Amino acid sequence: MGPFDLARHLLSFAAPALAVALLVTLAARVILPRAPGPRSWWLPFILNVAVGLGVLAAGLWWYGRDGKMVTYTAMVAAVATSQWLAARAWRP
Repeated sequence: MGPFDLARHLLSFAAPALAVALLVTLAARVILPRAPGPRSWWLPFILNVAVGLGVLAAGLWWYGRDGKMVTYTAMVAAVATSQWLAARAWRP
């Protein structure tokens, strides 16, 4: 496998985590209550990408292959939970 094929495979593996992290981060700015003070969007985005990639890697390890719907469902739930925790949305 050449370097371009490796890069394409890694990007294809990471694409769902990147897309879900971006959508959840942008939706959270509209849905979740706003904390006082300025908030950047890229810190929660990076945290959500890391959580998503971790869940995808765990799913790859557990099932031995990529692309299982259970893994994608767990990734969405984990990214949403990490966004909720990062925004401290449990506080009134």
